[in-house]
Amino acid sequence: MASIQRSATSSGSEAGDLQIDERKRKRMLSNRESARRSRMRKQKQLEDLTDEVSRLQGANKKLVENIKAKEEACAETEAGNSILRVQTMELTERLRFLNSILEIAEEVGGLSVEIPDIPDPLLKPWQIPHPTQAIMATANMFLR
Repeated sequence: MASIQRSATSSGSEAGDLQIDERKRKRMLSNRESARRSRMRKQKQLEDLTDEVSRLQGANKKLVENIKAKEEACAETEAGNSILRVQTMELTERLRFLNSILEIAEEVGGLSVEIPDIPDPLLKPWQIPHPTQAIMATANMFLR
């Protein structure tokens, strides 16, 4: 009877072993599938980050080009402003000279000429009269 019980116990033990082996196999398959999904997620994240790096590098390149263009335009504007400042100073000196001639003509000839004040164009350039106003004022001086 002992041999029969051993057989029964061993067959029961084998059935238990088969169940444990089956559970181990299922757990292994589940773990493999989970690891595969994890690798796929990581691969997707890597691809997304690589795409974002490429996009940001492109945007950065455009910004650098835009900044360079703005700097060049600013340098050109500053150069133009420098030229205009020099021209303004030259014209101011000419106007002073012409005003001195008008003052002499007024003293010698007895003419009554309205001589406008000469503003300092570099102090408040936004208050400089428009050139057409200056031309009209000059024309009015000669019509009197």
